[in-house]
Amino acid sequence: MTLACTIMGAACLLYYILIALYAGPTADFAWFWIGLGAALLLAAYLMRFEAGAAVWVRRALMALILAGAVLSAAVSIPVIRTMTQQAPADLPCVVVLGAQVRGTSPSRALKRRLEKAAQYARENPETVLILSGGQGDNEDISEAQCMRDYLTAAGIGEERLRMEDRSTTTRENLIFSDELTGCAQEPCGILSNNFHVFRAVTLAKELGYRSPAGIPARSDPVMQLHYVVRETVALVTEKLKGEI
Repeated sequence: MTLACTIMGAACLLYYILIALYAGPTADFAWFWIGLGAALLLAAYLMRFEAGAAVWVRRALMALILAGAVLSAAVSIPVIRTMTQQAPADLPCVVVLGAQVRGTSPSRALKRRLEKAAQYARENPETVLILSGGQGDNEDISEAQCMRDYLTAAGIGEERLRMEDRSTTTRENLIFSDELTGCAQEPCGILSNNFHVFRAVTLAKELGYRSPAGIPARSDPVMQLHYVVRETVALVTEKLKGEI
């Protein structure tokens, strides 16, 4: 058990280093891997002691880690299941959720969403795309504008694109897109990176969308595990807050 905790703790810290090198040391939720790694290494160290307070601290740590692992596994099942689902054909409209823009160019996450949006639009020529995302502090243009520029350059006609450029969260994406187009009242696709689809569709249902359908885009393979864990925590947090 000591060896297992040591290996897992070291693996968590190494994964944080990989994330920091790949996406930057301040990547969202990256601190989780430092905390988990430190907890596992501390538990491994305390296993050297057979009596005293160290035993109780070790047991508490292991119980907390085990409970978290069981909860995460249970919550992550629907997240993972929707990551490979097939999108329905011929939807009247699809909300393409925004993601970070770097200057005027899409981030890796947003580019993958746009690749999927362009593919769906070509395969379903009657579908309207609702491009949803405002402008952040570090963005030169709105996410909606960036998406419009990318898709028109990819050959998608402007008449099929609707821009919603006020939102800053997934909840606002969905609310403002409906206010703009009335998309909640008809079958509507919700397009995002695969790890995010389950939570986005769940939120859409909570907000009154009648028939939301998830459309999963690819995700970054380096960050995939991190994103799934982050989504799981977000789902639990939002459920406790009563937001979904």
